[in-house]
Amino acid sequence: MGRPSQPLLSRAIIARAALELLNEEGPDALKMRSLADRLGVRGASLYHHVASKDDLLDAASELLNEEIDLGPLQDPDWRRGIAEYARGYRGVYLQHPHMIALVARRRVEAGRALLSYDALLGALVRAGCTPAGAAEAAAALDYLVLGSALETFTAGFTRAPGDYRPGYPALADALESTRGRPGGLPALDDRGFELGLRLILDGLAAQPPDGA
Repeated sequence: MGRPSQPLLSRAIIARAALELLNEEGPDALKMRSLADRLGVRGASLYHHVASKDDLLDAASELLNEEIDLGPLQDPDWRRGIAEYARGYRGVYLQHPHMIALVARRRVEAGRALLSYDALLGALVRAGCTPAGAAEAAAALDYLVLGSALETFTAGFTRAPGDYRPGYPALADALESTRGRPGGLPALDDRGFELGLRLILDGLAAQPPDGA
């Protein structure tokens, strides 16, 4: 019997299955035994490719980092390039929001992740930031992107806007007024992200952080 044309398991296959499991069932479901069952293999087989659950999270993070397009950061128009990069970065994590809490405080060690930060910092320096200022701006972009992908402002308000009266009139006014904005209330999260991004870019254009 010939050898299979493709391996049944690989680090990337296992990491992709872990992301699917997270998306479908949440962080509590991410266990090596559950992952082995999903892939139809014995648990021990996974350890030929990932050394531990921590290593599995590193592998899953590597996959996500590979999906983030770094090309826009080479745009001669630094503002347009950083904006497109940030939107793409957010888009990847909007598809995998459960990964944010799992990786947010982990060490940055994977080559692709390090390359991403290096490319962003280089773009910020070209935009006029000092290296120290670029670090602060990159941190601000990280907070905006990951925070907006993790939290939904809109979904927190489950009542009809008018139902918040009379106890919370400013809230009712704000939610009702969103109907006249592009996309209405459902698009409020995206508009909030775009506002935050614009404010960061405006700040960089006006006076790049100097790290002082």
